[in-house]
Amino acid sequence: MNIIEQLEKKEIEKWNAERPVPDFQAGDTVRVNVKVVEGSRERVQAFEGVCIARTNRSINSAFTVRKVSHGEGVERVFPLYSARIASIEVVRFGSVRRAKLYYLRERSGRSARIAEDATRRIAAREKAREAAGSSPTKKKTRGKKKAAAAKAE
Repeated sequence: MNIIEQLEKKEIEKWNAERPVPDFQAGDTVRVNVKVVEGSRERVQAFEGVCIARTNRSINSAFTVRKVSHGEGVERVFPLYSARIASIEVVRFGSVRRAKLYYLRERSGRSARIAEDATRRIAAREKAREAAGSSPTKKKTRGKKKAAAAKAE
């Protein structure tokens, strides 16, 4: 590993400590909160859409998000380790068989929909529960009377 790669690796570790990047791939619906400067003030603007491409090039990694706004397709390329990105969150996990979903540009409506990957959604939910420290879901009791009777015994 040369010096530049070592510096890039340190920079990536620093970014991940400040703002962890969620695990997402092409086909996932993501919400990117971007810092926008308007004159003297700065605000956060959300851009939500389908991730159609992801390029992994160390510190130069980027991802492309596509959404349809007022009937017009809008694509935006975000550098993964940009200071302008406030946060990235995965809204929905998609199940696709391609790494680049450029074919969605020609499609609209129902043919542009992506099936949800339920296994990744369940795994992410379980991981979030473990991080929060709560126990897995327990079976609910049928009613208050039966629960009270069981406690009394």
